[in-house]
Order: sequence, then structure tokens, then C-alpha cells
Amino acid sequence: MSTDEIEAKISMMRCDLCGKSEVDDIKLKKCDACGIATYCSHTCQKDHRPQHEVMCKKLVAIVRDMTLFRQPESTHLGDCPICCLPFSLNLAKSALPTCCSKVICNGCHYANLIREREESLEETCPFCRQKTPASVEEGDKNAMKRADANDPLSMCRMGRKHYNEGDYESAFEFWTNAAELGDVDAHYNLSVLYQEGKAVEKDEKKERYHLEEAAIAGHPTARHNLGCDEGKKGRIKRAVKHLIIAANLGFDESIQALKTCYKDGKVSKEEFATALRAHQAAVDATKSPQREAAAKFFAFYEDNKFLFS
Repeated sequence: MSTDEIEAKISMMRCDLCGKSEVDDIKLKKCDACGIATYCSHTCQKDHRPQHEVMCKKLVAIVRDMTLFRQPESTHLGDCPICCLPFSLNLAKSALPTCCSKVICNGCHYANLIREREESLEETCPFCRQKTPASVEEGDKNAMKRADANDPLSMCRMGRKHYNEGDYESAFEFWTNAAELGDVDAHYNLSVLYQEGKAVEKDEKKERYHLEEAAIAGHPTARHNLGCDEGKKGRIKRAVKHLIIAANLGFDESIQALKTCYKDGKVSKEEFATALRAHQAAVDATKSPQREAAAKFFAFYEDNKFLFS
């Protein structure tokens, strides 16, 4: 059954055994496994089971691929809640305040900093206006409080802290809880643990599952890694699909990989040109005069820290 046939089947909404359509007094129930086959009653589902079992497994794989290769509207990072522009994939160009766990772009941090200095105000969070933590320890305490309150971003942050300290068991626990709450970075981080075998046994199946979950939600690195994995296994068409999706999200490594594919004749000129335009559009969407000013300011700050001490 092709993708088009599945989509047509979904739109028909008829019992797969008796053909009854869904009306006011008949509510169709979907197969729990594939979510495609529909039945008007438990009896129809039971009678159709022997016929459906073989196709069901195939449908599960097809539907998974339909979901996996759907182009996300944006990256998992989303937009800055203040300026409403997409975040840069360079994580150094944004920050996560521990007070409210709202990721803010450096442009908005810079604008807030300038306002505070001009008006001689104390430093506060650009989003919630709470006072900036006086130390790293205070920030960690804030993050831990939010993690205890089931904030997925704070959980992911604490997991990263423990990972960097070599406490992989705690990192696994934080990331598992964050992933269950839908945190995309947590899924990607779990894939790394399963790949490295830290705190868990190496498991390629679980590694791939978490990579796919992250990729579906718009994580470009996870998507790129899936493309590389498919390429190593010789599944070039699937590899190219992954790389194009990641490139469309503005991921530089994927556009470079597509360039190599184009030179090797694995990608057409039209496909490569389309990916180039989409990649550039995604990158340009993250830029603004305010963010450019912030980049210059923070670069100057890094080079001249002694002036601010």
C-alpha cells in the first residue's frame, strides 16, 4: 500500500470489514497498532484480524516513515518569545534563564541590558523580570527547583550538568523524565547515551528511536545523524531525504553533505539548488539588526573581560 493509498484510506473513514461509513450513530474505532484500519464494532475488528495482521505490520512501518520524513515547519528551538524571530542553531546566540526557563535570544538580552544600564536598573531576566542570580550556584538552585516542578527544560539542563560532571546515571534519569514530558533535546541526548553506552548498555534500536523522535520534532542534528547513518548503510535515497530536511532547517553540515552528494551524482541539480535556497532562507530568518549588534557586543566583551571585572 502506497502513501497516497493510505491517505485516501484515512479520508474514507469506513469499516474495513463491512464498509459502513461513520455517521452520527456509528463511531469508527481505529486499530491500536497501525491507526489506519477502522471498524464499526468490536465484532468486525475481531473477524477482520486474521486478514489484517500481515498488512498491519507493513502499515505501521509506512506510517512511521510518513511521519519521519515530513518536513517540520521549524526547528525544535522555535522562536524567541520576545522578538518572535526563529532561534539560531548556534546555541551560543541564546540563553536559558533559570528563573522562568524561557530561552531568550542574545538580541533581546542585549536590548534589555542596554535599557537597564541607561536607566541605572538592576539586572533582571528579559522575560519574567526576576532578579538575575548572583552566582552559578544560585542559578543551579533555581534550575533544580524548576526541575522538581517537572519543568522539562530545567530537567534537560540539570541532566547536561550531571553529564558534564561524569554522573551519567543522574543525567539519564533527568533526560528520561524530560523526554517523557516532550523535551526534544532530551530525546537527542538519550540517543547519545545509548550510542556511547554511558549509564546504559549500548542499544542501537533505542538510539535510533530517540534520534527519530528528536528528528520528527525538528532537531536538525538528530536528522543529520540519521542521514549519515542511512548513508553508511547504503540507503542513499533515505539519507538524502534526511539531509534535505535538515538543510531546509538551516543546518550547515547537511548542506555541505548534500554538496558532496551532488558532486557524486546522488542529488540532482534541481534538488540541490532548492535545498540551498531553503537553507539560506532559514538562516536569514534568524538574523536581525538587534541580534547583529548583540553579537558584536558580546564578542567585544569576551575579548576584553578585564575591562568589566
